[in-house]
Amino acid sequence: MQQTPKKRSASENLRIFKHFLPYFKPRLPVLALDLFCASLTTVCDLVLPLIVRYITNMGATNLSALSISMVVRLSVLYVLLRIVDTAANYFMQSVGHVMGTHIETDMRRDLFAHLQDLPHAYYSNTKIGQLMSRITSDLFDITEFAHHFPEELFITSIKVVIAFVILCGMNVPLTLIIFAMLPLMVLCSNHFAKPMQRTFKESRHQLGEINARVEDSLSGIRVVKSFANEDVEKDKFAKDNQAFLGVKKRMYHNMAGFHSVTRMFDGIMYILVVCVGAVFMIMGRISAADLVAYLLYVTTLLASVRRLVEFTESFQRGITGIERFVEVMEEPPQIADLPGATELKDVRGELEFDDVSFAYEDGDRDVLSHINLHVRPGESVALVGPSGGGKTTLCNLIPRFYEAQSGVIRIDGKDIRSFTLHSLRKQIGMVQQDVYLFSGTVLSNIEYGRPGASREEVIEAAKLAGAHGFIMELENGYDAYVGEHGVKLSGGQKQRISIARVFLKNPPILILDEATSALDNESEHLVQKSLEGLMKGRTTFTIAHRLTTIRGTATILVLTDEGIVEQGSHAELMARRGVYYNLYSMYRESE
Repeated sequence: MQQTPKKRSASENLRIFKHFLPYFKPRLPVLALDLFCASLTTVCDLVLPLIVRYITNMGATNLSALSISMVVRLSVLYVLLRIVDTAANYFMQSVGHVMGTHIETDMRRDLFAHLQDLPHAYYSNTKIGQLMSRITSDLFDITEFAHHFPEELFITSIKVVIAFVILCGMNVPLTLIIFAMLPLMVLCSNHFAKPMQRTFKESRHQLGEINARVEDSLSGIRVVKSFANEDVEKDKFAKDNQAFLGVKKRMYHNMAGFHSVTRMFDGIMYILVVCVGAVFMIMGRISAADLVAYLLYVTTLLASVRRLVEFTESFQRGITGIERFVEVMEEPPQIADLPGATELKDVRGELEFDDVSFAYEDGDRDVLSHINLHVRPGESVALVGPSGGGKTTLCNLIPRFYEAQSGVIRIDGKDIRSFTLHSLRKQIGMVQQDVYLFSGTVLSNIEYGRPGASREEVIEAAKLAGAHGFIMELENGYDAYVGEHGVKLSGGQKQRISIARVFLKNPPILILDEATSALDNESEHLVQKSLEGLMKGRTTFTIAHRLTTIRGTATILVLTDEGIVEQGSHAELMARRGVYYNLYSMYRESE
């Protein structure tokens, strides 16, 4: 169930801005020039009422002193000011917006980089569609916010202060009456602004839910069609879509109330100026020229206040985007380089688990408990056992996808936590059951194993993986497009490309996570041959589903929720007639 966003405190707003303000720092010169241009446009707006007041006053009190040449000079002065205003406004609308776009781009860059550093556990509990929403649509409004927020605040502050001083010079009581209405206007508008901000955040969340629904449904479209469940997916999408509609309705009702209040106060303040000003004019406390100028200044003042109040809508959109940005950026990487971590080089491949235990954060028991294991360089070890016994978890601890709660894992006698994550993972190759190919060519997918490798090196890796033959049969060979997630290739073809990718990486330590369990017999035979070539000379962990594929492995570990309960060769374990014997017997019977 979706939770209603909580009201932010002043300290939370300050925390959010602390994350946002550093993005202004590299662009302070542009921001300063933008605010200078804003002050020029403000001067132009404030000069016109003074010109009108002067001409009207001269016409009413000393018409003979008002010459055509004076009117022309005043007109030329105002036209020159308007030229300056046009140039300044062009800068604000172009360079100012580009500044906002740069800030949005930098935030998106940092958000994506941070997402790359978050651990596996974060992605296990977070919808990809929600993350896509945060990295795309959530940051769209940052451009407008980053540009207009300081600009509108600056312009309105100048106009309010200067207008207050000038208007007090004309009539203090009328000025105080008008300015007393401004806080009331802001207070009433704020009544709608706060729920508007909450519905903005709800709409962003619900948009993320729609993205997640679409991503989930379209990624599994073959499963949907195979079960003829198109209508089920349509119903699920319709439910999320209707929820989004409900949020948007509430949001627009709040927006309507917000804008209606500002319009109402506009009218009230105008009629106050006209009526009270007329009374003061009758009483002789304000001249006709001053009242005309007063109306023009109030128009300028109200336009600025209205722009600032109405900017609250963009402000709320922007601050919501920043808030959701900060939520992800404050998510700790959990697994990171320790101070003084060194590069892992010249790896022999000796691996040791010393009293290692591990439990998932949301689990109520240890998945691995007091594991002790020593693997010699170049040795092949197979892991077998019932589902949930911790085979994949044990292998995921080696590249530090998860961190052991206790115990130590060593490579060549050194704690893996003493190495940088990047260098550690560079020395480990993984071939998994669920092969992921990126949208692109065969060449780019193999090259992913070692970015920057030459075409010849890629082809050599494909030959070692037994993939060169079928690749050359594709319409464009190595330049063939594999489709989203490699949908244009068979399971065996995708697996051999993933093996070629590891051949190109050439790591000393290899992890095979049920790499052939999803393949047919012919594909399994081809892939198994490729894997045998890949395993030569490398320290290898094989998680086996088809037990017949590991009979030749020197060391087989039987892993259950009680830990490593048996260890030995296939012949030794069969002779023992224990857990492995029962697993192997059941597997042979099911073939």
